[in-house]
Amino acid sequence: MFDDKKLWKERASGRVKDLGRYLRYIFNGHLVVVLLFLIGTASFYYQQWIENLPAGFPVEIVIAVVIGFLLTYSPVYNFLLEADQIFILPLEDKLKGYFLRSGIASLVFQGYLLLMVLAVLMPMYAHISINGFRSFFPFFVILLVLKAWNLAASWRIDYFVQSAVHRWDMIVRYFINATFTFLLFKQASLYMLLVIAVVCALYYRTFYVQTKNMGLKWDRLINQEEKRMASFYRLANMFTDVPKLRDTVKRRKWLDLFLNRMAFSQKNTYLYLFSRAFLRSSDYLGLFLRLTIIGALAIYFISFGMGQILLGILFLYLTGFQLLPLWNHHQNKLWVDLYPVEKRFKTAAFSSLLMTILTIQSVVYTLLILVKGEVLNSVLNILAGLVFTYMFVHIYAKKRLNA
Repeated sequence: MFDDKKLWKERASGRVKDLGRYLRYIFNGHLVVVLLFLIGTASFYYQQWIENLPAGFPVEIVIAVVIGFLLTYSPVYNFLLEADQIFILPLEDKLKGYFLRSGIASLVFQGYLLLMVLAVLMPMYAHISINGFRSFFPFFVILLVLKAWNLAASWRIDYFVQSAVHRWDMIVRYFINATFTFLLFKQASLYMLLVIAVVCALYYRTFYVQTKNMGLKWDRLINQEEKRMASFYRLANMFTDVPKLRDTVKRRKWLDLFLNRMAFSQKNTYLYLFSRAFLRSSDYLGLFLRLTIIGALAIYFISFGMGQILLGILFLYLTGFQLLPLWNHHQNKLWVDLYPVEKRFKTAAFSSLLMTILTIQSVVYTLLILVKGEVLNSVLNILAGLVFTYMFVHIYAKKRLNA
């Protein structure tokens, strides 16, 4: 006898164990210290920024834009596996309880994220509102209900295979979420909020009626679940080897101009290999771009000179540390071992590439400080960045790679 409750418990507990296994490596000692430093620094400057907010600052619009994104992105974590397309597909009619539990688990997890983001945004709202933090709990309950509606609507949209339907659904739901959140924090009339609530109900009912007799799109659901786990595995792979990780690459032909300048010689074999892996892999290039942009924004809005320099070094460390797995990117490819190239060329190539990447990042941060007119701080930043980069690449990285 098929037991959907037992299946869900096995899948959910297996996923929790899998996540917990890798989270132990991600949140290791020194990373926790770095995160605490970042959170502390961000909290200090965030509080300073709030205290200097002008009277007419559009707090409600800012909150609506942020919360709108958080509400609209509402995937249902279904815990499906690739083999389910064959072995469980015939039991689709008996899986209503399974997917209902998945929806509740998704609401709990995403509701927790909503709670954290709302807690961060609430001091900004309290600065301009008389009610202040007294509105926190009522607002959270209302937004949690709206989150549940988004999850239900997102589940219904997954019955469609047309990409245009998914795109328009995201646009429409974001407009509804952002508008409702804006009116909620603006303390608009209850009737206006009820009108949007009726629109939400009609929106869901429309797609419910259209999909009532449709079958689940198993390939889409499984593909979404695999993508979510692949994102987590890519993060975990920066800290430890993840056997389940599948490499994802993109051609990015427009970046070949950086590779074409490389001299065709034996000593550049690994430099070419590492460079192409860095430029083609979404893991490494995407990581570099994200950290560079986040670090640049943080440095630009910080007015304390020494804080800018320390933050620049911190982001250099985060980038360099998380690019170290690039060294083992080709370790499972036997043909690389056939190269008639000495190992010292491999070490030199990796060090050269890492040095170039961190130097570019340091230059970006320096230019931002220079744009602000802080010439002395920009000089100190580039000097500190180059010294740190050299020590990180030739001392810390070599020690880690040879361990």
